[in-house]
Amino acid sequence: MSEKRPMSAREAAALTLAACERQGAWSDGFLKKTLREGGLDRREAALATRLCFGVLQNRMLLDWHLARFCRMKLDQLEVDVLCNLRVAAYQILFLDKIPASAAVNEAVELTRRRCKNPGAAGMVNGVLRAMLRAGELPEPAGADKVETLSLRYSHPRWLTEAFLTRLGEEDAERLLAADNERPPIAAQVNTMRATPAETASALAADGVEAEPHPWLPDCLILKNSGDLERLSAYREGLFYIQDPAARLAVTAVGLKPGMRVLDACAAPGGKSFAAAIDMGNRGEIVSCDIHPHKIKLLSAGRDRLGLSVMVPTLQSAAEFRPEWEGGFDAVITDVPCSGLGVIRKKPDIRYKDPEPMERLPALQRAILDNCARYVRPGGMLVYSTCTLLERENEGVVDGFLADHSDFILEPFTLPRFGEQPGRMTFWPHIHHTDGFFAARLGKRG
Repeated sequence: MSEKRPMSAREAAALTLAACERQGAWSDGFLKKTLREGGLDRREAALATRLCFGVLQNRMLLDWHLARFCRMKLDQLEVDVLCNLRVAAYQILFLDKIPASAAVNEAVELTRRRCKNPGAAGMVNGVLRAMLRAGELPEPAGADKVETLSLRYSHPRWLTEAFLTRLGEEDAERLLAADNERPPIAAQVNTMRATPAETASALAADGVEAEPHPWLPDCLILKNSGDLERLSAYREGLFYIQDPAARLAVTAVGLKPGMRVLDACAAPGGKSFAAAIDMGNRGEIVSCDIHPHKIKLLSAGRDRLGLSVMVPTLQSAAEFRPEWEGGFDAVITDVPCSGLGVIRKKPDIRYKDPEPMERLPALQRAILDNCARYVRPGGMLVYSTCTLLERENEGVVDGFLADHSDFILEPFTLPRFGEQPGRMTFWPHIHHTDGFFAARLGKRG
């Protein structure tokens, strides 16, 4: 029996991109599965990730260039053919360490192996060779400024328009560019088990470089980490991964040891972990989700980090639980949202259908209204999202306050940023974090 042919980085990337096109799969989850099943080593896995995310970050721009050299319309091509073309074009235009000839040759070979049309490989070869012969390619130009920015940074027109309306041309373009940058990996130290220095030393023993975050205490920036779950420092519960903006949303609550806290939309667990650490692992945190498999995920994280204060609980944030009424010192509602603040980490979010997003504010408000009932007099309610749309952030909070005279915006203080007037938006191009919104609502005593 012949041995199974090892999968290359380019093949793993193209397979993932094709699954995104065909099935609406999320790239990060499908890519992890493909890398695991394909047996790629650390170096090849890193290249596959770079290729997959690079194509998604620049898909509209790549298609604009490819369309100039392809006789057929791109939407008429087989999905595998189109994805092979995109991967090769990304290598040619954005990666200088990979010879262009190698990118072309493997794209042709992958097309020959995976595509039904016998003439597809020749077509791929012709398109890519024509691109190489053309030399330096022009900057994309649309019918107007919005379309030009949309093509240049591969953000759909509706999203480009939304950011232009909110920020103006200069800041909107900076945000679009920031969305296409590679975000750092931020590890929050579990100070219940180790200091930042001890955690960095343990990571170094695993071959991972860790530097202190420039302004967030107890946070390390990781380089060359590879698969985190293989690291002994991870398995020993010395850290968990969480963006600084999400971490500061918990800091804004001002938790103390002994409090009773509800994390209403807790999975995958970062805010509950942060809350438990802020509370010195003393008190109680009821960590909720509506999916049983995510309850298992929360429990596994709790056990790995040794944060016994957490109580994973199957419960919908939008459904009232009478025995919880007025029973919590603090309630954290990190609600389902459009996710447009984490495009740096999930580049395919930008291509999702915007129509269902318009229904999100109603759900977010329902969760906020329901969870407000659980806050004791004098307690705190925190509302947060990882989006940058005003209708999901300030719009929801302002509507809630208009209908709930027993709640007020309550100022909070954050590292580096000082005192905030009850709410704050984090911007990737300004704060170098995920896009994130947090508001602290105090219940009158």
